[in-house]
Amino acid sequence: MCKEIYTDIEAHKTAYLVRLKRLLTQPSISSQGVGLGETADLLTGMLRSLGFKVEQVPIDGPPVIVAQMEGKRPERLLFYNHYDVQPVDPLEEWTTPPFEPTVREGKLYARGAADNKGAIAARLGAIESYLRVHGSLPVGLTWIIEGEEEIGSPHLHQFVESQRELLEGAIGCVWEAGGKNARDRYEIALGCKGMLYLELRVKGAARDLHSAMAATVVNPAWRLLWALNSIKGPDGAIRIPGFYDDVRPPTDAQRQALAEWEYPEEEVRALLGIDAFLDGLTGMALKERLIFAPTCNIDGFHAGYAGPGSKTVLPARAYAKVDFRLVPDQRPERVVEQLREHLDRAGFDDVEIVWWNGEAPAAGDPDHPFVKVAVRTAEVVYGHRPTVLPMMAGTGPVHLLCGQFGVPIVTAGIGYADSRGHAPNENIRLEDFYEGVRYIATLLAYLDRSDPERL
Repeated sequence: MCKEIYTDIEAHKTAYLVRLKRLLTQPSISSQGVGLGETADLLTGMLRSLGFKVEQVPIDGPPVIVAQMEGKRPERLLFYNHYDVQPVDPLEEWTTPPFEPTVREGKLYARGAADNKGAIAARLGAIESYLRVHGSLPVGLTWIIEGEEEIGSPHLHQFVESQRELLEGAIGCVWEAGGKNARDRYEIALGCKGMLYLELRVKGAARDLHSAMAATVVNPAWRLLWALNSIKGPDGAIRIPGFYDDVRPPTDAQRQALAEWEYPEEEVRALLGIDAFLDGLTGMALKERLIFAPTCNIDGFHAGYAGPGSKTVLPARAYAKVDFRLVPDQRPERVVEQLREHLDRAGFDDVEIVWWNGEAPAAGDPDHPFVKVAVRTAEVVYGHRPTVLPMMAGTGPVHLLCGQFGVPIVTAGIGYADSRGHAPNENIRLEDFYEGVRYIATLLAYLDRSDPERL
């Protein structure tokens, strides 16, 4: 059964690559509002050409694409992807233009190649080959592709509120992320951390002042630095009272999955250009911190003058972008309340909190039957047992789309450790792309329970 599909994939691999390049040629930068409608239309046409019933669901942002296809059985599978990409800055660091997909030494370079248009194209190819060989899918498929993932999916809740029936009762969801680690081992994640992303602002004088006034006028930069210092200490602990109260300990199955994870510490350090991990972490302690621990991170800080040369100035404003990565059962709404209470008690009621976005966390069960199907599929396609992570360290709308409905997720991506997502020279290896096509096709074959042994 899969041999026929693999033969078909091999015969059409050039066409599948051409389709991917067409997607990559179309810019779709959500943070800048560039090309999103055009990309939605392009994808809609590609999906309809395969026989999907496609609708662009309007929200207060770029539309959510919903593609549906019936299967031989009434059970329903979900796919989730996003068609938006990150900005390309700094442009001068790209070897070739980011929206002119270029193949060099077996790798395809373009913005969105790894995150996330490559995975979309791989799934399109898998479905096309599966249908050509078998005529129909084994189960119904609902494919959700949004256009705001890279800016925190701020309007996706509108889609969920109006389309709950599409999400409830699904047997599982194939999520958009994933791929191979620094040792070329395939990894499957079953959830993701949540996030609270906000900005802290402090206002001082009506305008920037001569720095001689620092003797008598408050400096917002110092106020903000002191406020930040009250939030997190040198030991790494987050000092907000009650912050850790809602943290749910991982289950035995989740801990066991983490223990089996051969985290490539040396290779990751080399890729990151660091000599050691924070606090000298290694082994199980490192893995537990990465996956199960919440974080507080300063993304950026701005105040006064930081250009070339000198300018003695007392800034009138200071700003910091801050993100918290959250774990079950923390909620971003509760954390921002705790932060406000903490700042007020600590004497920083002058620090304004501006909410940008938030996502609830979701962690999966390694023993779920759908997860076991995904693991078996990876063993067949990649030739080794994949690493199974209860959560990924990053964030996405897993809880919103799946977690709250009890739908398990498995990631299925085509990236690798040096894919450089969100950075210049984003790329995928062509062989990983074709393996991704085979992976989705094989997963569909495993879901065809009418003939489960003919793999």
